[in-house]
Amino acid sequence: MLEIARQKCFAGYQLRFQHQSDLLKCGMRFSLYLPPQAETQSVPVLFWLSGLTCTDENFVQKAGAQRYAAEHGIALLAPDTSPRGEDIPDDPQSHWDFGLGAGFYCNATEQPWQQHYQMESYICQELPALLAANFSQLSAHYGIAGHSMGGHGAITLGLKNPQLFKSISAFAPISSPMNCPWGMKALTHYLGADRTSWQKYDATALIGEQICKTPLYVDQGGDDDFLEDQLQPERLREASEQNNHPLTLNIREGYDHSYFTIASFIGEHIAYHRGQLLS
Repeated sequence: MLEIARQKCFAGYQLRFQHQSDLLKCGMRFSLYLPPQAETQSVPVLFWLSGLTCTDENFVQKAGAQRYAAEHGIALLAPDTSPRGEDIPDDPQSHWDFGLGAGFYCNATEQPWQQHYQMESYICQELPALLAANFSQLSAHYGIAGHSMGGHGAITLGLKNPQLFKSISAFAPISSPMNCPWGMKALTHYLGADRTSWQKYDATALIGEQICKTPLYVDQGGDDDFLEDQLQPERLREASEQNNHPLTLNIREGYDHSYFTIASFIGEHIAYHRGQLLS
C-alpha cells in the first residue's frame, strides 16, 4: 500500500492511498481522513460510498465533512466507485451511468464484468482487512453512508452486514434499483436477466426480508431532478412502514441532488453516526 497524498486538515490528516486489489484484480485508490483524536486513541470509521461518475476524491473535496469528523473523533474512509484501468470493461456506449465509475456496489456474476466488478466484497472484506492490518488507531466500529448510487450501496451493504456496520445513513439513495432505469440497466448487465438475483441489491426488498433492524437515517432533497424516476424515496418509506423498520426520512425542501445538499447536512449525519457507534 502506497501513500500518495497527505494534507493537514482540521488538526488531522487527509490521506490518499494506492494499493493492488486482489478481489478486483486491478490497482485501486481510497481516501482516508484521520481526525486529531487518532494520534492518541482508537477512533471509529465511517465508510462513505459515492455516486455515479465519482471517484474517492469527490466526497473529501466537496462535502466539508472533515470539520465534523474532527469534532466528533471519527475517521472517514472513501473508496472508489468501481475498478479502474485500461483492461477494465466499461459501458459499450461510453455512457456515464454504467461501467467505470458505476460499480453499483454489487458482485457481478455476468461476463465480462465478473472478473473485476466485485465491489460488495471489496467494501465489506478487502478494505476492512486492509484497515486492520495498516491502521492500529482505527477501531472495528464501522458505520456506512453514501449518496445516490452510494446511498443504495450504504443501505444494502449495511443491512446485509449488521455485524460489520453498526450504523447506516444515506443522501438521496436509489431506494429500489429493481424499479428505476439506472438500477435496471446496471443489474441486468452485472447480474443477468433473472430479477430474483437483483433482490439482494434492492433496499426495499431487503427491508422486506427483515434481515436486521439497523435504523436508517436518510436525507432527500425535495428539488432533486432524479427524485421520481430514479430515487423513489416513497418506496423506502412504504417498505419501512410495512415491516416496522426504523427509518428517519428527511425531505429537505429546496435542495437538489448536488454536493451542496450533502455539505448542508453532512454534519448531522456524522453526529448521528457518532451517537450510534459510540453508544
